[in-house]
Amino acid sequence: MPIKKGPKCCFGLFLCSKSCKKAAKILNLQNQSISEMNTSRLKTLLLFIFVALTTSSVLAQKREFRGAWIQTVNGQFQGLPTQVIQQKLSRQLDVLKADGVNAIIFQVRPECDALYKSELEPWSRYLTGQQGREPQPYWDPLQWMIEQCHQRGMELHAWINPFRAKTKGTTMLASNHVASQHPEWTFPYDGQLILNPAVKAAADYTCKVVDDIVSRYDIDGLHIDDYFYPYPAIGKDIPDETFYRTNPNGFKNIGDWRRDNVNHFIQQLAETIHKCKPWVKFGVSPFGIYRNQRSDPNNGSATNGLQNYDDLYADVLLWVNNGWVDYCAPQLYWEIGNRAADYKTLIQWWDKFAAYRPLYIGEDVNRTVKTADVSNPNINQMPAKYRLHQEARHVKGTVLWYAQAVEDNVGNYGTVLRTSYWKYPALQPLMPFIDNKRPKKPRKVKAVWTSDGYTLFWSVPRGKRWNDVAKQYVVYRFADGEKVNTEDPSKIVAITTDTYYKLPYDKGQERFTYVVTALDKMSNESKTKKVKLRL
Repeated sequence: MPIKKGPKCCFGLFLCSKSCKKAAKILNLQNQSISEMNTSRLKTLLLFIFVALTTSSVLAQKREFRGAWIQTVNGQFQGLPTQVIQQKLSRQLDVLKADGVNAIIFQVRPECDALYKSELEPWSRYLTGQQGREPQPYWDPLQWMIEQCHQRGMELHAWINPFRAKTKGTTMLASNHVASQHPEWTFPYDGQLILNPAVKAAADYTCKVVDDIVSRYDIDGLHIDDYFYPYPAIGKDIPDETFYRTNPNGFKNIGDWRRDNVNHFIQQLAETIHKCKPWVKFGVSPFGIYRNQRSDPNNGSATNGLQNYDDLYADVLLWVNNGWVDYCAPQLYWEIGNRAADYKTLIQWWDKFAAYRPLYIGEDVNRTVKTADVSNPNINQMPAKYRLHQEARHVKGTVLWYAQAVEDNVGNYGTVLRTSYWKYPALQPLMPFIDNKRPKKPRKVKAVWTSDGYTLFWSVPRGKRWNDVAKQYVVYRFADGEKVNTEDPSKIVAITTDTYYKLPYDKGQERFTYVVTALDKMSNESKTKKVKLRL
């Protein structure tokens, strides 16, 4: 389609001012008129338009984890009325859905407490303002979030902290809190209380809590964050020397002993989850540096920062390579060019060393949009980071830190997601190590006139076991004569739990082919069922 000619740009192309203004808005330059832009900045805008237009369909991925963390430990919901919290979360989920997010990681256990109904742990003060106090009017945040996310076609991953028993700001513990009932299972550190990874009873207790969550709630994943042994505080030692001396388990240094304690717990937790429900995905979001090269010349990254292996006693690569976790989402919260922890160096390192399980990258939204691109100071680092994602062979998704920043659309981050990178829907990445069998295809696909309009209906495919029952359906739309290609996400018009789809009927003049497929709990997709319609 020809473009209305305007003044020539610096590339010698004719572009309309409307296109330039749209690009300017995306890059947060809407307050500057086109005439005020210097040649360099206009070139940047044109390049952005070119990249957006040429990559949105070619590089669009049909399968991609697009997550966002919703934290509660920051107190954003503390003491608010139930209705206010629900309104806040509903609004946030609507925005995230529009931006392309397909999974929410919701914090439900910040400090051995609960943002859900539990007989094992007290209600969280981060919900009600006082640990142990039931919310009034009563509601179950986890159950409510599961329902809200599933209605929007999103997964819900319940996020717990497995070892933190008390944060610095907590001054009172409920009588049924684990640290009140079993103080011998914990140790103090820098104002916190930590469940001691060396105490088997403490590990068993946490696994019991997780089993309770997994068995009673229809969650899609169980997620743990980056807190294992506590982050080091200057001048403070972990008070577990006595435990080590009493039972070193054959280890000659305390570091190896601590890592072994955490390793045993991670393996036990994975077994607990999958024994209860094999389809619930177990994910970990570790600190972004595994080891520095100075500590490990063969396996370390060219970085100079705190280390999972040496400082938190978390051997994340062992967990990934042994298949104890189902996905890994390292927190790469730095910028490209950071001297201590360069983002490019780290995403390439994780892509190389942690490929045995699906790899999702934890992104800091604020830092990304507030830091200038290394090659072009007129734009932020979002395009460069997503380019690195596309170049990384084993990166299967992104988790955004944090949801509120996306809702606030800082630096137009959300706008760019919904208009470019995440413009089209995406199915969840496959996990064939859990299940690789596709469900049967939908039955009896046909369009029917109803009181609500022209509607496409289908019947649930046959399936009895957890790994062959349909959970969702994908609806595709193709123009008359267009080749049916279900690998093209731009053709997806709905991902739904319903067995119907309202058709956009308009005079019945145009022909279309609609395709419906079924997805099981692991997002394996069935064969297609087609129907040709006039709309």
